[in-house]
Amino acid sequence: MLKFIIRLLFFLVMAATGLVMGMRLFPDRAGPMIYTMLGFMGGAVVIVLFDVALRHKDISVISAVFLGLVVGLVVAMLLGPVVDISTWIPDEASDPIKMGIAIIASYLAISLILQTKDDFRFIVPYIEFARQARGRRPLLLDTSVIIDGRIADIAETGFLDVPLVVPKFVLMELQSVADSSDRLKRNRGRRGLDVLNQLQSMPHVDIRIQDSPLPAKPGEGVDQMLVGMAADLSGRIATNDYNLNKVAKVSGVDVLNINGLANALKSAVLPGETVEVGVIKPGQEEGQGVGYLEDGTMVVVEDGGNRIGETVTITVTSVLPTSAGRIVFGRVEPLRPGSRSRGGR
Repeated sequence: MLKFIIRLLFFLVMAATGLVMGMRLFPDRAGPMIYTMLGFMGGAVVIVLFDVALRHKDISVISAVFLGLVVGLVVAMLLGPVVDISTWIPDEASDPIKMGIAIIASYLAISLILQTKDDFRFIVPYIEFARQARGRRPLLLDTSVIIDGRIADIAETGFLDVPLVVPKFVLMELQSVADSSDRLKRNRGRRGLDVLNQLQSMPHVDIRIQDSPLPAKPGEGVDQMLVGMAADLSGRIATNDYNLNKVAKVSGVDVLNINGLANALKSAVLPGETVEVGVIKPGQEEGQGVGYLEDGTMVVVEDGGNRIGETVTITVTSVLPTSAGRIVFGRVEPLRPGSRSRGGR
């Protein structure tokens, strides 16, 4: 609405300017006066249409064109007197030569600045041709991290003090999952929508739905669009998707992996410590049992295959870090005389 008002005011000002100029140039001739006003109005329409057509403007290009034109005009002004005092240049050719000098200087300045804008910023530090990250960097939420739901628990603790951005194409993908004919997918999609509603209901969480600032390219998937949007907004991506994590890192976009955060928050156990664990199933190797700590850490119990259903005390022998988290290996502590495991009978 604000853009429409500004464009309307610009059109009216141009029309008034054309009318005033027509009245001054042709005070006694109504026809040329009206034509002058219509010419200004037509120019205003062309400028507005050009502005509407260029929806995605690059500040680096605009800055380079503006500065290049200034440099071209300055060079033309400096060389103008040289052209005037040159006896071998005819008088009728001086003005076209000056105009040619201004055009050539402007073109060379614009081309030079566009090709060396990063180096030029070091020479003139107060001129910024590239958008720099200022303030808090937004965190873009992927479909997988929304469906996972733990992002809402993290936000509720107050640790997320950055704006959360849900791209509109991610919301559409989430809605398509919620409308799936497959019951499992439908439940996952509805869970994701519930998580979004939960985030929006938190007063201390800054979350918004945002359209992509760049149009989608043919054949471009949600992951590529998300990476491109994060790069354009100088933001980061929150995801649980392994492939998206790799693509974003290759593209130079920072990624926050919720699984990595969960693994980092798991309690650390060191070799030699004793812990209690419930053996719930046999392991891959003969005689092994498998259990889990309260934080979900997998524990492989040596000689625990015959202790399934029991809670045993083990001594940690080693800890193996993996991409899915840490795996703890331990051996069962021998029973003291007169004692028994809490799972035994």
